[in-house]
Amino acid sequence: MALITESDLRKHFRNQNLKEVAVYEVAEGTILTPSAKSFLTDHQIELRYVHAADLIASTTESGTPELKPKEVKLQITRNLDVEKPSKGIKRFHTLYGGFLETKPEHMTHLYGNTLVFKDHPRIIFRGKLDSLESKLMEAQMCCFKLNMTKLVEDLEEILQFVRRIVRCEVLNESIEDFHLLGLTPKELRAQSHFPKKYFGLEHFQPSYDMGEAVVAINALRTLTREAELLAYQAFKKEHGEADRGDIILSLNRLSSLFWIIMFRIRAGQYNS
Repeated sequence: MALITESDLRKHFRNQNLKEVAVYEVAEGTILTPSAKSFLTDHQIELRYVHAADLIASTTESGTPELKPKEVKLQITRNLDVEKPSKGIKRFHTLYGGFLETKPEHMTHLYGNTLVFKDHPRIIFRGKLDSLESKLMEAQMCCFKLNMTKLVEDLEEILQFVRRIVRCEVLNESIEDFHLLGLTPKELRAQSHFPKKYFGLEHFQPSYDMGEAVVAINALRTLTREAELLAYQAFKKEHGEADRGDIILSLNRLSSLFWIIMFRIRAGQYNS
């Protein structure tokens, strides 16, 4: 098992411009000392663990093969504030202090022309919202086959709300005061916490024998909870507080709404 120290890194990069290096890849199982990790962090270089087969192979003086860590360089790093773009070339900013003249396949847009790696927390969060949209449409098909027309319409309202969340996240817009199925965030919380008062039912654990509609809505509830947790991870700051509390609140209340819908189903409120 290899050990990499700060001294090793300084030797490795001694003839390179660190501003041009975005990623430093090492084989899985490689250990970096705390000072080595700090060196990469200080220079805004991402540490990435990969399979040994993906690393650059070389040969030692003894003739034995050796795997070397490799770095991924940004194509060009210049000061965009003082240099005009080349004619006809569209430039992409990065979060790592430089820019690219072409978009690599392993990167994607965070906003505008700013690129990030595809495993960036906000990109992962967007992927979960995309999955939620897909499952909402699947649930609509299920309920349509069950002749639950009102529930199909309610799910359409929810689908549009999720798409609103997507838009507000990408464009950095605030989610203003909202109602879901006519309920305020406060009412959503109350009805999901006190179902006996509003539906005459106690809290329950969903089961297959409650029917296809309950199972489909419960799947949406769990997926929404996953999205909420990913939203927190995407917007969490250094000491645990988070930006975009409006998005986190919206997803929290949406998961409450799915509980309410399950209570409504079991209370017969969606029967034709």
